[in-house]
Amino acid sequence: MAIAAAVVLPLGLLFLLSGLVVNFIQAVLFILVRPFSRSMYRRINRVVAEFLWLELVWLFDWWANIKVELYTDSETLQLMGKEHALLICNHKSDIDWLVGWVLAQRAGCLGSALAIMKKSSKFLPVLGWSMWFSDYVFLERSWAKDEETLKSGFEHLKDFPRPFWLALFVEGTRFTQEKLLAAQEYAASAGLPVPRNVLVPRTKGFVLAVNHMRSFVPAIYDATVAIPMNEPRPTLLRILRGRSSVIHVHIKRHLMEELPETNSSIAQWCKDMFVAKDALLEQHLVNDTFGDKDCQDIGRPKKSLFVVIAWSCLLLYGSVKFFEWFLILPSWEVFTLCATFLAIVMILMQVLIVFSQSEHSTPPPVVSPEDPLKANLLQ
Repeated sequence: MAIAAAVVLPLGLLFLLSGLVVNFIQAVLFILVRPFSRSMYRRINRVVAEFLWLELVWLFDWWANIKVELYTDSETLQLMGKEHALLICNHKSDIDWLVGWVLAQRAGCLGSALAIMKKSSKFLPVLGWSMWFSDYVFLERSWAKDEETLKSGFEHLKDFPRPFWLALFVEGTRFTQEKLLAAQEYAASAGLPVPRNVLVPRTKGFVLAVNHMRSFVPAIYDATVAIPMNEPRPTLLRILRGRSSVIHVHIKRHLMEELPETNSSIAQWCKDMFVAKDALLEQHLVNDTFGDKDCQDIGRPKKSLFVVIAWSCLLLYGSVKFFEWFLILPSWEVFTLCATFLAIVMILMQVLIVFSQSEHSTPPPVVSPEDPLKANLLQ
């Protein structure tokens, strides 16, 4: 416990203080720039947000030394980061979003990597606030409310000034064995292919996304995440402790214009994609690799390392100056304020760790085919 605190506390201090600086700059830009030019605001915010998100990329790349092996064709690799894309991924681990950020950073579009997330995410101090300022779309998991939220979010992306990725986890929740059993029970009762490595996709959001984004998003990136057999499953806590691992990511690019036109056909296309994804993961379990694509070298850029060094030097200098002023206060006040601040840092880091864990995500409902209303919500 002491070792964990000794690691989490300094990393938490760095992330919290630098994040508050970034959030403050984002708030100023939101008030002073966005009302006059949304395009200019997005261009500047993209750079500002990266100064925070690169710290998490540094944790992934340099602190924990986690390696991402990307399996895709050379054409897709060349197009990544140069076009708008809808990213559809299985929700396999606690840090799928961070894997996406790492890939976006390699592609040069980290600051415009967006996602559709549950509403509670935007209340996360620092990280959630930065996402809200960056045009992430937040849902309440109630279709009556979320349909209009999604339509508005897609509409706002039409004039996005830089290539963006919009991640949509159509399984609706993170993968666990308990949720897999529920998905298998539902699939068997509804006459659907019974999954073994994925959950049954909830296609309403995907259909809406395709219908609204078809005109300005040229591609869908079908991403599949898997952990090699002999590698530990990475979590945010393991990353903070510096534990290494390997993650395999398979990406297949689909042209948006090739998708069918009707809602039912689009929904079926999504279901078929997850049947293929399930088979691909089953093959990965046997071969411990994605053999149908070449493994691409995505390297480990030093940009995130330089950003963390710069933040550390800046905050260290600011802390020294602050404590020089702080020493004029009575010693008991100094101790109380410092202890309170450090406790807040530890609490916030614990909240972030707990928030990322699969056990705390919302399980999918188990419904019977006799209940058509509930069954329809899963379609």
